[in-house]
Amino acid sequence: MPHLHAVAPQVPGNDIEDIVAENLSRLRALRHLSLDGLARKSGVSRAMLAQIESGRSVPTIRVLQRVASALQVSVSAFLRNFAPQGFAVLPVQDSPRTVSGNGRFSSRSLYPAGERRFEFHELKLDALSTEHLPALVPGVQKNLVITHGTLEIEINDHRRLLGTGDAIFFDADHAHSYHNPANVDAVAYVVTQYPETRTV
Repeated sequence: MPHLHAVAPQVPGNDIEDIVAENLSRLRALRHLSLDGLARKSGVSRAMLAQIESGRSVPTIRVLQRVASALQVSVSAFLRNFAPQGFAVLPVQDSPRTVSGNGRFSSRSLYPAGERRFEFHELKLDALSTEHLPALVPGVQKNLVITHGTLEIEINDHRRLLGTGDAIFFDADHAHSYHNPANVDAVAYVVTQYPETRTV
């Protein structure tokens, strides 16, 4: 299936010190605080904050908690390589999308790119169409919910017919297929969980 790629937003490097440094710099700028101002609010020395923000030092959780409290964010805001303000907007035109060769099936990513164990996609399957998907790596699981129409899912020679509002959880390390038996398009949302962090 061809991939249609949008320009991805820049993210900090993958090393933890780079991620923390970039997020601290962004969050401090968002709050319009100097290093001295943040030092006063957090009780963490200016020298320590400068080392963290330059990527020369990885702070302890205790230090991160104090800085997070001063900046009014969660500690996790320093540890992820997206959404340093606590949210990330993914415009529809920038969402990575995969379309089948015949154009009757599409999958749109609803989660920012980066290192992660989870993916979140919107699936669309035209009326009276079928899409076969290959087995993924061992340990991968999917949780799918139908939001519009009907889907028949075949896994390990077992078929399950799902209607609007129905959900299914299944191992995706086996080949599986989606079939839309109705005369209207089907829409579903699926969360894919990988056994370990992967980079996209």
